[in-house]
Amino acid sequence: MTAEFIKLYPENPERRKILEIVKVLRGGGVIIYPTDTVYGLGCDIFNQKAIERIRMIKGIKGRHLNLSFICYDLSHISEYTRHLDTPTFKLMKKALPGPYTFILESSSKVPKILNVKKKTVGIRIPDNNIPREIVNELGNPIITTSIHDDDIHDHATDPEIIYENFRNMVDVVIDGGFGEVHPSTVIDCTGEEPKVIREGMGDVNIVA
Repeated sequence: MTAEFIKLYPENPERRKILEIVKVLRGGGVIIYPTDTVYGLGCDIFNQKAIERIRMIKGIKGRHLNLSFICYDLSHISEYTRHLDTPTFKLMKKALPGPYTFILESSSKVPKILNVKKKTVGIRIPDNNIPREIVNELGNPIITTSIHDDDIHDHATDPEIIYENFRNMVDVVIDGGFGEVHPSTVIDCTGEEPKVIREGMGDVNIVA
């Protein structure tokens, strides 16, 4: 298997190519795609075999699973999270779309989707039309995890180099231009007050 290399422009992703990518996802494919931060590795959240492939690519054990969902907008998240209080919703509405991951209490659906006991879920709505249009066409979120967990180097930002490194592991690599070197800012909203647990591209003062 050699991955398909698909060029898309974030300003106006070509619908024909979006449909092609969605077909791959519905068939259990794994894709690499741009976000507003680093390139992500993902699949349809409802395809267990594809999630297992991501585990294998990343070398993740089930109990260490730390995957987030990319949603199209805030209307998507109610199925996968417990009731949001008003301050948390207002904070997310202010920050998203943007380079943030919000950690929220998960609904009962999430452990069934990920096949692991998990009380929280990360929610991403990136400020990039490519993943958002994929999700919008698919009709449900996609899994997201960065292609590398350690320091992000140039080889993880250049889509052509990413393709060379991953073309035998995934089904599609999307070229959406050079990625960033910093990940999203992670904000934990499961406590009494929102707490920044990873400082990335998003302004941490948003929680002040």
